Amino acid sequence: MHLLGVDIGGTGIKAAVVDVATGALITPRQRVPTPQPATPRAIGIAVARLAQSLDWHGPIGCGLPAVVKHGIVCTASNIAPEWIGVDGRQHLQEALGQPVALLNDADAAGIAEMRFGAGRGRDGVVLMLTVGTGIGTALFINGSLIPNTELGHIEIRGKDAERRASDAARKRKGLSFAEWAPLFDEYLHRVVALIWPDLVIVGGGASKAFDEFGPLLSAPVEIVPAHLRNEAGVVGAALYAAACLTLPLSE
Repeated sequence: MHLLGVDIGGTGIKAAVVDVATGALITPRQRVPTPQPATPRAIGIAVARLAQSLDWHGPIGCGLPAVVKHGIVCTASNIAPEWIGVDGRQHLQEALGQPVALLNDADAAGIAEMRFGAGRGRDGVVLMLTVGTGIGTALFINGSLIPNTELGHIEIRGKDAERRASDAARKRKGLSFAEWAPLFDEYLHRVVALIWPDLVIVGGGASKAFDEFGPLLSAPVEIVPAHLRNEAGVVGAALYAAACLTLPLSE
């Protein structure tokens, strides 16, 4: 069973056709810059062009950097505020002319890592972090997703955490990963004190450099890089679409 997965981020939009039984990408991952401003119309056009470039006709899973409840977009931290209150699922279905399943982008990445990656077979409390333009979070308890957590927006030193500790903040401040590690570590200590996870999985763009900052982290929890790295959102979006549309995950 193959489905198109789309990961809409604050900086880039990625897409690929995914084998939902194995998590493998069937096509090379395509990426385009996220249009600025990232309005519903602009995002719809960009995603439609990606689907066309992959010659895709069929159900599509989309991860969006926002709280999504029953298809309705409730927040817009790294996309245009015009999204708030929009039926994002219906909007994208009209733009693409295909059935769409829509969810929070970090939740999508977490679904993929729990099924095929670093969280596979892990019980207890698992926290997935997508560290890129912002800090997305996906929380799992004994493998079950608690959707739409926004732990990247807790307050640290009077500021939104992702404004201090995301990869975009690192770039904005001109820091190396080693120099940025204490900021991210402070965030991890705060999150651990709030929810006491058994495992933290670090994904998103920063995960590519985990070897540079991972050994510098001191938060009292097991911390590992995402196995699927920056492809997790694409894979998880496709898995979510399969589940929503009651399609089998294996033959």
